[in-house]
Amino acid sequence: GWTGAVALDVCALVCRGTRVLSDDHFVFFNNPATPDGRVRALPATAPDKAAVCVSFDGLPDAADRLVLVAAVDPEVNPDADLAGFTDARIRLLDPALSELGCLEVSDGRAGETALVLGSFRRRAGGDWDFVLGGKGYAGGLEELVQDFGIEVE
Repeated sequence: GWTGAVALDVCALVCRGTRVLSDDHFVFFNNPATPDGRVRALPATAPDKAAVCVSFDGLPDAADRLVLVAAVDPEVNPDADLAGFTDARIRLLDPALSELGCLEVSDGRAGETALVLGSFRRRAGGDWDFVLGGKGYAGGLEELVQDFGIEVE
């Protein structure tokens, strides 16, 4: 969730290091789930504005990160940036939709149209820890995904 009126797309990238495993491991509006369905976009329900379902135990062995990002929807708000993206948070829910915790993420900045919210990183024992993001991109989602190894035509 977040405050601000700009329309945003929330996306997930299943990665090894700073590279997405494949184009199919980039979950966004045109690819709502990974091939195995372990990461998938869901319709948001109040109070959330976006929802992503993740089965961390089922992620490929090659994956050591799940990166969550937000980007301005250029079709809805072509001239917007992330200046009004504030009070952002990630609510963690269990399968019964009970809240397990809430992670604060960085606010957006003027001139940026995409932002890495943070990443869940697999540790040696198999646990996943959250690492705050904050890197912003003036070139939107296209520039962001290119940074993770996705070729954009």
